[in-house]
Amino acid sequence: MPDGPIKACVFDAYGTLFDVGAAARIAAGEPRAEGWAALWPQLAADWRKKQLEYTWLRAVTGAHVDFWQVTQDGLDWALEAAGLEDAGLRARLLALYWELPAFPEVPQMLGALQAQGQRLAILSNGSPGMLEGAVGSAALQGVFEALLSVEDVGVFKPHASVYALVGQQMGLAPREVLFVSSNGWDVCSAAAYGFATVWVNRDTAPVDRLHGRPAQILPDLSGLPALLAGLSDGSA
Repeated sequence: MPDGPIKACVFDAYGTLFDVGAAARIAAGEPRAEGWAALWPQLAADWRKKQLEYTWLRAVTGAHVDFWQVTQDGLDWALEAAGLEDAGLRARLLALYWELPAFPEVPQMLGALQAQGQRLAILSNGSPGMLEGAVGSAALQGVFEALLSVEDVGVFKPHASVYALVGQQMGLAPREVLFVSSNGWDVCSAAAYGFATVWVNRDTAPVDRLHGRPAQILPDLSGLPALLAGLSDGSA
């Protein structure tokens, strides 16, 4: 972990603070979903997989579009793979993506960090409008000092210019930032950039073999305030 004090805690958004599987899960429980409800876990997994793959491929090729476009493209692939080319279902799933709930531990965790005096921000692939919508639907308005979007640099994570946004817009050196993500590739890349990092490993996955490694691993976000408090008093 860092040599000096942490001055800000910066979070990835989707999959870290907000439950990306919720759109398919909620839709599967609604009326008239009986014909496809059993497919929702695979649909959600395929949607997320393609959404991320398209960000990486577009970053490599320089063919940038915003995150809402790759979210739609990923869903279209997942629906076709499941044999569910249904315009009504597509529209409902996309609407629900703008209302993703936060994971259950998130509000209390953020409140505890605020009580510690931590500066809080989000650094995400999401477009500004998507991030504002997610924060609003989860009733987290006013919690974050900054909602930092890759749209400011026109390339998706894990490009280094994305991580550099934190320093540019918050006036912090990398060593002063604790970056938290549920995406192993994201947290490894942030570590290589120079951030202190915490991986929220909700799926108990192996650590990615990349050019950085997470400094700490947690099963969810509930333990983050205690970890930061330990850093402050030198016990972590």
